[in-house]
This record gives sequence, C-alpha cells and structure tokens, in this order.
Amino acid sequence: MAVTERQRQLLALCAIRVDGTSVDWSLVARQAQFEEGLDALWSGHIFETSVAAKRSVQVLRRGIREPAPLAERVEAETEAAAQAGARLVTVLDEDYPANLRLIPNLPPFLFYRGDLAADDTWSVAVVGARKASESGIEQAARLSQLLVGHDVTVISGLARGIDTAAHQAALDSGGRTIAVLGTGITRCYPPENQGLAERIIQAGALVSQFWPTRAPGRDTFPRRNVVTSGLSQGTVVIEASQTSGAKMQARLALEHDKKVFLVASLVADQPWARDYVDRRDAIAVDDVHEVLKHLAAPDRIRQKARQQQQLSLTLL
Repeated sequence: MAVTERQRQLLALCAIRVDGTSVDWSLVARQAQFEEGLDALWSGHIFETSVAAKRSVQVLRRGIREPAPLAERVEAETEAAAQAGARLVTVLDEDYPANLRLIPNLPPFLFYRGDLAADDTWSVAVVGARKASESGIEQAARLSQLLVGHDVTVISGLARGIDTAAHQAALDSGGRTIAVLGTGITRCYPPENQGLAERIIQAGALVSQFWPTRAPGRDTFPRRNVVTSGLSQGTVVIEASQTSGAKMQARLALEHDKKVFLVASLVADQPWARDYVDRRDAIAVDDVHEVLKHLAAPDRIRQKARQQQQLSLTLL
C-alpha cells in the first residue's frame, strides 16, 4: 500500500493523544483540505475558532513536540492495513468521496478494500433494525434490487438484519454496494458476515474511518453512522425503533443536509417517523422512483464539494 509523506503527516496528527485526549479528527479533516492547512497544524496553528479548536489546540501543540511515537503508530497501522490488502484515501486526495466532503464532521481518512468509484456519488444508504421483521428484510432486499437496477450504489453498515439484506440483494442483482464498518479494516463485525464482506470487495468496497486494527466499541458504531450518511446522497430507513442506530442515522442525515426517506410502513408504525415527516423534512416513500427523483447527478455533487471547499477557505 503506497502512502505519501503528506498522508503520513495527516495520519500522525490523528495519532496524537495527550493525557487520554486526541485532537478532534474532524477539525483536522476540515483544515487539512486547505492548501496550507496541514503545515499550519504541524506548526500548532488551528484556523478555526470553534469549541473543537479551543479543546484541541493545546493537545495539538503538545503532541507535535514528539513526532517519533506518532510516526511509529502510523507505520504499524498502515502496515496492518497493507497486510489486509487495504488502501488509503484522505481528504488531501482528489479521489476522496465527494459526498463525504459535504459534511462538517467528515473523517480525515478512510481505509478501504475493494474499489471506490467516482460514480458512487450516485448512492443511497439503506439501513434499519438488526432484529428485523421478515417484511422488513423483504422491503430492504426489494428496494436495493430496484436501486442498483438504476445504477445506484447501495450503502449500508454490514450489520445483521436490514443491512445484510440490503448488501446481499445489491450483489445478487449485479450492482455495487459499499459497507461502512464499525471496526478497523482488518476486522469484520459481525463475524458471520465475513463471507458477505469478501463478496462486497469484489463488487464495491469495505470502508473504515478507524485505525486498521481498531476493535468494535461503544463509540465506533455511532461514528460509523456518520460516514454511512456522509457517503450517500440520502438515507432510506426501513425499520427503526425510537432508540435505534437507524433512527440516529436519519437524524444525522438531516443534519448533513442529506435526504431522509422513511418507508410508508415505518411512518405508520413509529411516532418518531411521523414526526420526522411532519416536522423535519423527511420524505415518506413507497416507491423507488420517489427516492430517485431526489438524487442529484454525480457531476453536480462533485462541483458542490469543490465550491464548499473554496467557500470555507474564503470564510476563514
């Protein structure tokens, strides 16, 4: 796996940990996109005046005083990724996913197995409950089948239930699918989806925002929802309770200014879903065309991502 010196510098900033505290990774990602942003971070200078910046600046300045341990961490993790057959893309790179650039809490890097394609910008996340009903499984599979029939890349989280059904149906229909992991790229969770993960590599990608050796944890799955939302133009929720991760992703997608699609049966069954449709601009759907008509052309998304970068730099 080829890793450039600039990529190593970016990863090293993410390896900083002082008294149990890290530099905010999203802050690193936002600033590193600017021409002089990475060098400024290595000089201990943060452009932002946000709360995250105030919390991170002293950690940053102490961490960069001892670069050797940071380099050692980066070397160990990238070697582990290479042994797993993974590759790296960062916010420094032109091929960083355009949809993901549009969210404020974007990850600074992704390790991935398989292939990321420019046309993955034409994508929708299909998510829902792990303990899904038979009807929910059927809905997820049918929707994924219809989406890939229109060349939409189906994104989900490789979890049991709805996620698994969405990935499998996309593959069985000859389409592309991306699985966003709640672990490092060298691991698979749940373990019974190892075979499915290997199939996805052949017709899409496994993607992780974490260090390659990272085990699953309480924080990893909510953070995975951020990237699952960010990689897609919108999220379809099939089944989700008031406290589920799928509902969390719907909230995140609205915060990301993405489209949120809630299937009609969910809206009928769940008060939170009715509230999202009535008061929070979510869209109730019972047909794939109601999803497709809200998607933007990939070229438009890529242009928007470039414009947002330029605007952000101007505002700083």
